[in-house]
Amino acid sequence: MKLRSAVDTHDCSTCPVRERAVCARCDDVELARLNKIKFYKTYRAGQSIALRGDALDVVASVVTGTATLERVIEDGRTQMVGLLLPSDFIGRPGRETLQYDVTAVSDVTLCCFMRKPFETLLLEVPHVQERLLQMALDELDAARDWMLLLGRKTAREKIASLLMLIAKRTINIDGEAMGDTPCIELPISRETMSNFLGLTIETVSRQFTGLRKDGVIELDGNRLVRIPDLERLLSESGDDTDGGMLF
Repeated sequence: MKLRSAVDTHDCSTCPVRERAVCARCDDVELARLNKIKFYKTYRAGQSIALRGDALDVVASVVTGTATLERVIEDGRTQMVGLLLPSDFIGRPGRETLQYDVTAVSDVTLCCFMRKPFETLLLEVPHVQERLLQMALDELDAARDWMLLLGRKTAREKIASLLMLIAKRTINIDGEAMGDTPCIELPISRETMSNFLGLTIETVSRQFTGLRKDGVIELDGNRLVRIPDLERLLSESGDDTDGGMLF
């Protein structure tokens, strides 16, 4: 994983993903240790962050922006297999090469750690190890949910599920007040959505139009989506709710 030019060091106390990133459980002393080995990298939208097979010298948390995980098969077809949002972790301690292509789909800032010092720190700071394990298990659950989405859900349910995923992550991270009509900005294009969800671009557009006509969402241009009723959007996703809080 080869990274480019560094940006100014950020203060962990003002980090927008502080409560959800790999450092979420760290106290001040542990944060100070992380600070000694961290550095930041920025990427422009469309820029390659890393390629499959690259030496995994660096691991990182997404601070701002969105990136995709992709795999290219032998005949040249590309499949998007993951969407990286703020607080998501890139790389795996103990693994020497990257398994996917990572591409910035918006401007991205990463909080980076050289892999070897980070692996040493994992042995000495249990809070980081525990949080990384929790994130890995959450990712496994999400992968299982995505298997259900791709295998069984209708096109409309797929779009609603993706909107719920983005809403849960971005509204929570940004600290945006829920209000009567929370808004989200779609981090990926219709074309990228179609690749991710196994749909055609035309089907994606039709489903957005259908959800808008039925009052489930409101659209402002191609990227801004208002959600008048989160419970209704959840029901459109085909998922059950247990009656608890959505966020």
